[in-house]
Amino acid sequence: MPNIDIPTLISLNDACELTSLSRTAINRYRAEGRFPQPVPVGFRRIAFVRSEVIGWIAGRIAERDAKAVKRDAA
Repeated sequence: MPNIDIPTLISLNDACELTSLSRTAINRYRAEGRFPQPVPVGFRRIAFVRSEVIGWIAGRIAERDAKAVKRDAA
């Protein structure tokens, strides 16, 4: 079991798998500042901090839940 306190880098393909987004969508969101920025790891190679991607996913879920509560209160 990996230690969750140690930052872990994941590939763009892994970020796609975690988020169910395409590479194009992730790159568009990055350009718009709506997705965690990558870490350069080599010549023409990037990776993402896994915990930041997981946090981004949690944020999308929280937005959905907040909209549902607001809608139910109306």
